[in-house]
Amino acid sequence: MFVDKARITVKAGDGGNGCCSFRREKFIPKGGPDGGDGGDGGNIILEAVDSEQSLVDFLYTRHYTADRGPHGKGKNMHGRKADDVVLKVPLGTIVSDADSNEVLADLDSAGMRVVVAKGGRGGRGNTRFASSTNRAPRQCEAGEEGEERELVLELKTIADVGLVGYPNAGKSTLLRAVSQARPKVAPYPFTTLQPVVGVVELEDFGRLTVADIPGLIDGAHANVGLGHAFLKHIERTHVLLYVLDMAGIDGRKPYDDFIHLKRELELYMRGLSKRPALIAANKMDLPESVENLAELREKLASDPIEIIPISADKIELNGLIAKLAEKVRESSKSIFY
Repeated sequence: MFVDKARITVKAGDGGNGCCSFRREKFIPKGGPDGGDGGDGGNIILEAVDSEQSLVDFLYTRHYTADRGPHGKGKNMHGRKADDVVLKVPLGTIVSDADSNEVLADLDSAGMRVVVAKGGRGGRGNTRFASSTNRAPRQCEAGEEGEERELVLELKTIADVGLVGYPNAGKSTLLRAVSQARPKVAPYPFTTLQPVVGVVELEDFGRLTVADIPGLIDGAHANVGLGHAFLKHIERTHVLLYVLDMAGIDGRKPYDDFIHLKRELELYMRGLSKRPALIAANKMDLPESVENLAELREKLASDPIEIIPISADKIELNGLIAKLAEKVRESSKSIFY
């Protein structure tokens, strides 16, 4: 199950109480105060990892609590700091406060951590209050309470390349052909209901990640259908690959599809349609595609975008992969490696 939004409650550990104690040993009268400090409570930490692809774990477990710090004891024994609770989240997770809607962190790199709830400070023991005028203090402090807050976690997929197209354009078939990802493929629209990320191995031993974004429809920018749920996953991709059905099986023209797709992206987020891009002219094995390809090239003659004819399940795709790798390398924000 793919989950890209979750709401959780986190409670950091309270601090331990300080101790009020006096040293009592044979032949040592008036030994003085020896109460130790309480330990600090544990923090709640979120860590971005590339081994997670979904927030599904947070769908079933919504409450997370860290341990409180141990109390101080006599003989100047201080409580240790309680262990932190580290929650693993996928790359691209945005953390917000549910009450104020303040964005606390954007975890967009592996290993990045953020403390979302800080543990309470441990209270001081009576030893801390001793002075030249107060030789036998009897006061000590209680530990502070740890922070508690409700968080909203929202995942926006991070990938080098995002596949953009109408339903049934062949995006999932293309991803299966170039990577080991296995998204659902069937001869009807909307077979992909959530983003799927595949890793493409290159001849120079590099890799790039390709995200299969569920098909867009007209009005997606206004959240028609599942518009925003799909479009938000395109925000983090560095190169766009428009996958067009050149056969026009659903009665649409490829050029019209391209124009409508760019419009939906631009209306959703300004500048999104201007990202580096290629066009994959798909289903070129069908006879209707040749005429549509010629028409598409003619209408886009003044547009610098490159058109690459393919058939995702029949034609060698090395040329397309090489072009994508080149585009990703050129991107200054690339995560190519």
